[in-house]
Amino acid sequence: MEQTFIMIKPDGVQRGLVGEIICRFEKKGFSLKGLKLISVERAFAEKHYEDLSSKPFFSGLVDYIISGPVVAMVWEGKNVVSTGRNIIGATNPAASAPGTIRGDYAVEIGSGDLTFVLSDKIGSQRKVFGIILYYVLYSIVVSHFSERLMLAR
Repeated sequence: MEQTFIMIKPDGVQRGLVGEIICRFEKKGFSLKGLKLISVERAFAEKHYEDLSSKPFFSGLVDYIISGPVVAMVWEGKNVVSTGRNIIGATNPAASAPGTIRGDYAVEIGSGDLTFVLSDKIGSQRKVFGIILYYVLYSIVVSHFSERLMLAR
């Protein structure tokens, strides 16, 4: 079964669209394998988008991703990458068809962009899943350790 990573960016979370986005993938028959609401740290965002570091919009993208919480999800299903791209719509909201997430909710490229679908390249998936897994596990360990310190007081 194919898997993909989808992140609901700060605008989508702030506008209350998380449930709607999840619903669209579930209605298509895909299985949600993992979900975590996270506040992304700058170093993590820079690593996540390092392939775009030479682009003029890189700094703004990193600032945007760390501006509020995001929802990180892993979805599984037959053709989930290509179908997920269709559910989300074209990168440019003006070119996104009505009925797609971007066509219905996105305002502009960049700060108004609601979601990101991982590249369908296997190497990219493994790299990003590894970064996310490390980040999520690290945040759980740090949170657990902090709670234990609070309880020990």
